[in-house]
Amino acid sequence: MAGHSKWAKVKHFKGAIDAKRARLFAKLSREVTIAAKLGGGDPDLNPRLRLALLKCRAANMPSDNIERAIKKGTGGGEIGTYEDLIYEAFGPGGVALLIEVSTDNRNRTAAEVRSLLTRHGGTIATVGAVSRLFQRQGQIIVTRDAADEDRLMEIALEAGAADFRAEPEGYEILTEPARFEAVHRAVEAAGIKPASAAVTYLPLSPVPVNDPATVAAVDELVEALEDHDDVKEVFTNAAFPAETS
Repeated sequence: MAGHSKWAKVKHFKGAIDAKRARLFAKLSREVTIAAKLGGGDPDLNPRLRLALLKCRAANMPSDNIERAIKKGTGGGEIGTYEDLIYEAFGPGGVALLIEVSTDNRNRTAAEVRSLLTRHGGTIATVGAVSRLFQRQGQIIVTRDAADEDRLMEIALEAGAADFRAEPEGYEILTEPARFEAVHRAVEAAGIKPASAAVTYLPLSPVPVNDPATVAAVDELVEALEDHDDVKEVFTNAAFPAETS
C-alpha cells in the first residue's frame, strides 16, 4: 500500500475502500478463490485462505462475495493456474520496492510491471538487491482504544510473539511467520479486534524521504502498481514525513 508507516497504512487502506471498492473486492475475490483452490475451503485448515479472509474482513467485503469466491475455488471449475512471484525494484530517490503478484501469465505480468516502473521513474533490480533489505514477519496492529496495553502484551508474548511495541497510536505485535497464526488467534480469542493483521515484509532500515517531489513520485508509482490486476501488494522501505501519511 502507498502508506509508509504502519498507522498510515491502516488509514490508507480504509480510505481506499471508498475510492476503489470494486477493484479491491475483485482482487480479494481472486485471492480467496486461488487460496481455496490450492488448499480447500476451510480457513482453519488453509492458512492462505485465512490470511485472505482477514483482508476481506478489514475491507468490509460482503459475506456473499466471499462465499462465491470460495465456491468458485472449490467447485472444480477452470480458473487458470496461478503462481506467486515477487519482483524487486527501485523507485524514485532509490526507494526499494518489493512487488508481490499472483499471475497466470508471468511473461505478460513481468512486461507490464516493467512498463509501469519505467513510466514512473523506477527500474527492476537484480535478484536479492532489494529482498535483503526486508524481513518477512507477522505483524498485528491494535489501536490504543481497542485493548489494555498490559493485557495485550501478556496475551501476545504468551502466544509466542517475538516483539511487542507500544506507540502513541496503539500497539504493534511482531511474530515469526510460523507463529503468526497462533498469536493472532490468541488476540482474537481475547475479544480484541486488530486494525490489521498479516504476514508481511518489513524494512530492516526504513529510508527517510523528505523531498516533496520524491514523496509524490513514489506515491504515484506505488498507486500505479497497486492498480494492476495481478499485483497483490507493494512493500517499500520509504519513510515519509508524518504530515504526508
